[in-house]
Amino acid sequence: MHDPRVEHMNALKHIIRYIRGTLDYVLHFYPSSTSTLVSYTYADWVGCSDTRRSTSGYCMFLGNNLVSWSAKRQSTLSRSIAEAEYRGVANVVSESCWLRNLLLELHCPIQKATLVFCDNVSAIYLSGNPVQHQCTKHIEMDIHFVCEKVDRGRICHVPSSYQIAYIFTNCLPYVLFEDFRDSLSVRRPPAMTAGVC
Repeated sequence: MHDPRVEHMNALKHIIRYIRGTLDYVLHFYPSSTSTLVSYTYADWVGCSDTRRSTSGYCMFLGNNLVSWSAKRQSTLSRSIAEAEYRGVANVVSESCWLRNLLLELHCPIQKATLVFCDNVSAIYLSGNPVQHQCTKHIEMDIHFVCEKVDRGRICHVPSSYQIAYIFTNCLPYVLFEDFRDSLSVRRPPAMTAGVC
């Protein structure tokens, strides 16, 4: 907002209107018998019209409960959508390592491998194949980090229509937005009944 423009002000108006309409929404947590860690990651390539930087978004579920999420502008320019998505994968893999270590310290270790869903096939191939290409030399550290972790987890393709992390980076049609918001367990609290005995 250092250089406010009409499109910034319009976006801000939409955000404020949304917030006013959802003040009574809360994040729900449910008892879960599963202790799996599942993540969705997405990046919009050169999404910022001012800096041409991409924005990465992810959401992480422990069982059925949303436990971590982020939407953050990437610190460097990405030369391709595959690179932008791959940096998003590296971010969510790093966060899942931190969360697994935290749960281990709390004596609640996760036994199953972490599953990461990404909708970019090139980023998935880079995750499993550390072959250096001319176009990926500049992201070598991320590639080695992710490849090391892929041995213990999996990075899988998810169709765009099921990519929940879109909600953190894209303007979505209202029905799809509501569906993704519901998938994140962000809903109105259950109605309280009067006169409960």
